[in-house]
Amino acid sequence: MALPKGIVNVAIMRRRKLRGGQDRHTDSWDKSKPDALALWRDTYLASLEARNYSPNTLESRRDAFRVFLTWAAERELTTATQITRPILEAYQRWLSRTTKANGKRLGWSTQQSRLSALKDWFRWLTKQDVIMHNPASELEMPRQEKRLPDSALTHAQVAALMALPNVADPLGLRDRAMLETLYSTGMRRIELCRLELPNFNAERRTIHVHLGKGKKDRFVPVGEQAVYWIERYLDQARPRLCLDTRTQALFLTGYGGPFHPDVVSRYVSSWMREAGITGSCHALRHTCATHMLDGGADIRFIQQLLGHEKLDTTAIYTEVSIKQLQEVHARCHPSARPQNEASVPVPTV
Repeated sequence: MALPKGIVNVAIMRRRKLRGGQDRHTDSWDKSKPDALALWRDTYLASLEARNYSPNTLESRRDAFRVFLTWAAERELTTATQITRPILEAYQRWLSRTTKANGKRLGWSTQQSRLSALKDWFRWLTKQDVIMHNPASELEMPRQEKRLPDSALTHAQVAALMALPNVADPLGLRDRAMLETLYSTGMRRIELCRLELPNFNAERRTIHVHLGKGKKDRFVPVGEQAVYWIERYLDQARPRLCLDTRTQALFLTGYGGPFHPDVVSRYVSSWMREAGITGSCHALRHTCATHMLDGGADIRFIQQLLGHEKLDTTAIYTEVSIKQLQEVHARCHPSARPQNEASVPVPTV
């Protein structure tokens, strides 16, 4: 008996474990020599997996090595002993000039991520005695840009966004519950996709974010409004979307399976465009943090809510939130205070 369409599609996506469901590029690099780069790339990735690195980190490293090995193979550089510091510096310059499909150059964070992967890899190769000296030890990383996140949504924009889904329809009710959850908790899109039924506790008004970024668990509070919409979705919509009672995912697609993060982004972006807003899932994360800071929340509580490892990452919201600065400016700056016409000096001719 054939499985329902949704279950088949979900199974295929799970097997591929890829963005967009496309088949991964199969490499044909030379692995015949004892110090072949491609051979030790596989060994290094296996060591990371054995050390319980997250699938996202492994995929990011794998992508960084694919780019580097392709570049190196075009220059007949196939072994670890061939790689020197000048070669890595040449690769770094090439990265800085590389353009994406949209014609824009690679972002500095992308360049830094790919170079950091190489630095860690060659450090590991040195420890394994594959090479005598680490050619990446003194490689200077590009300076990271200190860019502020996009402006947070206003309260009116949030209200307009939440009012868009047709809650009389199961899919619209699901979308409303997802939007409310993202805004209330500030969780990442991938964390939303991984939520399962036992993770939501309506009585305690909490969600257990299982294996968030860095494979770290955390509990986050859920506002009353979000709890209301999640419970309504679970009662009225999810039973109609679920094709297999064994499915534990909290939010289900129209095929009855869990969401892929890219699909969630497309859904949220579509609703935002309809509301006249530019942004995606991360805009709701920024908005959650900014609105809490405006409301007087301590930055350390926001750090715990968002699951940031370092306080510096959360502190950027103190620069985004301008409400407190506006209050100080209105109280202290002479030009911000109303003046009587009589007190305005009359210019002399």
